[in-house]
Amino acid sequence: MKLSNRTLNRTLLERQLLLERTDMPIVAAVEHLGGLQAQAPVPPYLALWSRLKPYGVDALSKLITDRSLVRMTLWRGTLHLISADDVHLMRTALQPELNKWARNVVPPAHRVEIDLDELARITHEYVETEPRTVAEIGAHLEAHFPEAKARELSTQAQMLVPMVQVPPRGIWGVGGVPQNVAMSTWLGRDLPASADVPALVERYLRAFGPATLADMQAWSRLTGLKAHAAALGLVEYENEDGKVLLDVPDGKIVPADTPAPARLLPAFDNVLLGHADRTRIMSEEARSRWGAVRNGVFPPTFLVDGFLRGTWNVVETRDTATLTIEPYSRTTKKDLAGVVREARAVLKVMAPTKAHVVETAG
Repeated sequence: MKLSNRTLNRTLLERQLLLERTDMPIVAAVEHLGGLQAQAPVPPYLALWSRLKPYGVDALSKLITDRSLVRMTLWRGTLHLISADDVHLMRTALQPELNKWARNVVPPAHRVEIDLDELARITHEYVETEPRTVAEIGAHLEAHFPEAKARELSTQAQMLVPMVQVPPRGIWGVGGVPQNVAMSTWLGRDLPASADVPALVERYLRAFGPATLADMQAWSRLTGLKAHAAALGLVEYENEDGKVLLDVPDGKIVPADTPAPARLLPAFDNVLLGHADRTRIMSEEARSRWGAVRNGVFPPTFLVDGFLRGTWNVVETRDTATLTIEPYSRTTKKDLAGVVREARAVLKVMAPTKAHVVETAG
């Protein structure tokens, strides 16, 4: 069965909870979505705001504080928010890839060969007793490996040793220098000895499918997924280019003519990062605009009719919060109306005590 691009778009939005806000509990939503990008403190809060009802930022903060949800290094070596119960699946499955990243994160011209097993052992001992900043971890490791640089050593350590970035970092409205503690200390348990990669593949498809093996690899950076996928008894479709798409047998396929509301998305939203072929969510022109970023920092974006159509940004003064919508191309007032409604609503979350202004650039 061949699936059109619009069918894949509507199906992705449904699985990413972006067709209609749901009353799914926060932890269940984070698990269903396969975790949330959390490289900065605010994006997970806005990602859930775009998907859930009712929803309050304090509820998410409480779940981070009580250790139901944790922020740790996962996919593509970046911070994600996942449930404590999912740590055993996600980090264990991704650890082999993170081990590779630890070996290759330093450019060859500057690479110093060190014993990474020893680095991991020293790091774990150091972060096991109390939270440490990245600078503290780097300095501690540099004392043991003086031939290497502290910054590179601390990056390698985050790949090799499962650590949780602890509150108050990640709590809404609260600052603080990022500090990391051993996951085994924070959660009171170690990772299992073996990984359940087929379970990870299934979770991916429930959040992002139907998808190709290349899509799965782009999301996870894991190789050899064909054999793991074969163990699941998946169904097959084709996209408009004739490529094979895999899916769970009970995966819902949403009709192409299903209405899709405007949505504001935070920086790094997973719906934009979950595939190698992203034409189901953005045009090639939009992808080139969106991907033209500095230092790998993707801006907050908005969807119109289910597809990426531009970016947005909030600037706050003492009394006012101004949200600026910047379409990638000429957009009708009718299309922008839904974006403006979402913009006004998100300002009530981001700056509840200030005057709100919504404007369009260009």
